[in-house]
Amino acid sequence: MRQVLPRIFAALLFLWSFVLEGSAQKSPESRGMLRSYFDNVLGASADSSAAKWINYPTLAYSPETSWEIGVSSLYVYSAKRDLHNRLSEIKSFAFVTLENQYGFWLDHALYTDQNKWFLYGRARYQSFPLFYYGIGRDSPAEVQSVIDGDYLLIRERVLRETLPSLYVGLEFDYQQLSRIQFVSAAPDFIPPSLGSEGSRNLGVGLGVLYDNIHNALNPREGLYSEWAFLRYTTGFASDFDFTTFIVDNRIYRSLSENTVLATQVYGQFTTGEAPFNMLSLMGGESLMRGYYLGRYRDRNVLGAQIEYRILPFSFSERLGASVFMATGQVFGDDRSLSWQHFLPTGGAGLRFLIFPDKDIYTRLDFAFTQEGNGVYFFIGEAF
Repeated sequence: MRQVLPRIFAALLFLWSFVLEGSAQKSPESRGMLRSYFDNVLGASADSSAAKWINYPTLAYSPETSWEIGVSSLYVYSAKRDLHNRLSEIKSFAFVTLENQYGFWLDHALYTDQNKWFLYGRARYQSFPLFYYGIGRDSPAEVQSVIDGDYLLIRERVLRETLPSLYVGLEFDYQQLSRIQFVSAAPDFIPPSLGSEGSRNLGVGLGVLYDNIHNALNPREGLYSEWAFLRYTTGFASDFDFTTFIVDNRIYRSLSENTVLATQVYGQFTTGEAPFNMLSLMGGESLMRGYYLGRYRDRNVLGAQIEYRILPFSFSERLGASVFMATGQVFGDDRSLSWQHFLPTGGAGLRFLIFPDKDIYTRLDFAFTQEGNGVYFFIGEAF
């Protein structure tokens, strides 16, 4: 499992929260340059409809990459500066490591005026090692091989509102894995039968989404329900022939002015001949926190989680917290869904209100599993 040193900006943010509250009465002239910068970026704006933009450095360490140095950015706005429009976001992350690895991520959730169109997607390009544990829920806890290669992902949803909060449209998913090398392999390691030499796959399909949430980075009340169908066909920019179905349902309830109960049920189901890198994965920074993304992989994954959020504490204007629990499993043709094979995970986290005008928090989560733990620092909630 990848162990990551929390990014240096996390410490700066939480230190800033105490500085801000402890010296709020001081005049602007008495503040240093760094303090003034954070005040301009993180403080309340005179115009709440104005866009917000922040850049910050990150620093992490893991055995397979050595030290990782990166820059993250977040840009949030409302279309036409109309606060009745839902909050749009653009997030990016670029990094290099001391092992000459690199990558660039770009995520977006964009609403047009009156929320008529919704563009939701992500892009990834990275030359970066991946841990491969094998396929199935019985895969060993030890890494079977480290996969070196170039990875490209482009997934986009173009959805149109047909009824209030109901969006329908097309979905596209392109993934390419090339220049693969299996290194540091276990003595008895056998490469996966499909995709071990790399592949490119383009999926096209239909998406249906019900979403009445105003702020996707910090949902407090509402329903998110996505149903997606993607077809990958040989001869149409794909090396393999398979179909993927995705179901993602989330409910958010405000229990009081500053507390939220969030629940999610997620499933991804695959039929046909999918390469190993296109199978359903379990783990990561969202669902099943604490497990490495790809620790378990198979044709299908089913998981659920619940999280209780305090945003913010009653004694603070910026600091909050959360506790969460999740369970999930992967299964396939010869490993059917079984109640006794659901794996548990859980943890707690701290929150810091980074953009008061937009009600957006950073999160520092600590997750614990029966195989180890994980630390996550991001802007915006996990789901």
